[in-house]
Amino acid sequence: MIVITVAELEKQFEDILRRVWEDGETFAISRDGEVVAHLVPVEADEMTEILAGLAQLADEISEQWPEDVSALNAVNDVRRDL
Repeated sequence: MIVITVAELEKQFEDILRRVWEDGETFAISRDGEVVAHLVPVEADEMTEILAGLAQLADEISEQWPEDVSALNAVNDVRRDL
């Protein structure tokens, strides 16, 4: 596993993500000398499960969503409340 700092991750994010996705490399992300996260490839089965879960969630939200409210308006209303 390759150890990189948060700053390195920020600077090289696209390249590191490509290496994880295409080459299966894993990274330990450190801050102030302490590992705070691991960046690892998702297995194909896990990705399929995640996407299926998201599709199911989208269907559930769509069933409950009022027809006269756009997602943009809903987000703007919440922002005003903050």
